[in-house]
Amino acid sequence: MEHHAFRPTDRLQGPGMHDAFAPELTRKRALVTGGTRGIGAAIVHRLRDVGATVVTTARSTPQDLAQPERFVAADLSTAVGTEQVVRTVRERLGGLDILVHNVGGSSAPGGGFAALTDDAWQDALNTNLLAAVRLDRGLLPLMLAQGAGVIIHISSIQRRLPLFEATLAYAAAKAALSTYSKGLSNEVGPKGVRVVSVAPGFTETTAASALIDRLAATTDTDRQTARAQLMQSLGGIPLGRPAWPTEVAELVAFLVSDRAASITGSEYVIDGGTIPTI
Repeated sequence: MEHHAFRPTDRLQGPGMHDAFAPELTRKRALVTGGTRGIGAAIVHRLRDVGATVVTTARSTPQDLAQPERFVAADLSTAVGTEQVVRTVRERLGGLDILVHNVGGSSAPGGGFAALTDDAWQDALNTNLLAAVRLDRGLLPLMLAQGAGVIIHISSIQRRLPLFEATLAYAAAKAALSTYSKGLSNEVGPKGVRVVSVAPGFTETTAASALIDRLAATTDTDRQTARAQLMQSLGGIPLGRPAWPTEVAELVAFLVSDRAASITGSEYVIDGGTIPTI
């Protein structure tokens, strides 16, 4: 009986798998919204690192844009902006394999529920819920036509731990996004498209780091103390630190890969243990 040494090229190739030495997302076409800063930028870099062709969006064009042909300046809180992105993706990529909807945020004033006008509520819904709904409606047919694709909705732990001072509308919109995501996964899963939510907690983006600097200056303390005070105001983080954008990006890169081929309809929390319940 002959015995053969195992060679790396002998690895089994499943559907959608590539050569053992090829980048994991080679030939995959991706769109990442809000991909010029923070978590979105980290996701763009990570997906490109593993071979994906990535188009990204933001409301304004950054000065240091490296690949202008892979960028669309558009306001996704509007139907017009969404239509522009859908049209550009169809023209430049010809199809889509991965959609990471990262756009979100809150510009509402402080002051609790009474300070939230109809306009503030509508802005929160347009930015954090309807932008994803409209984009899915425009691009999901491309995935259904090929019988494969992955959609990631970036939600927030505020959907389970809402803060009332300024971000109540944001939290409610993210809760709606998670519910919508689950329902969509049930509809399109049998047709080959996976839909997954990712809910980050406090993540030390550039903006968060700037906030820590301002708190340190305001309270006349160092950055470490200011960071600790901010974490405590959010209810504490058992891990002892915020997440990093690269850690969220690593989770997303796994979820869109063939390694996560059986994962759909789930929400993955990455918050250092902030949510105190299972």
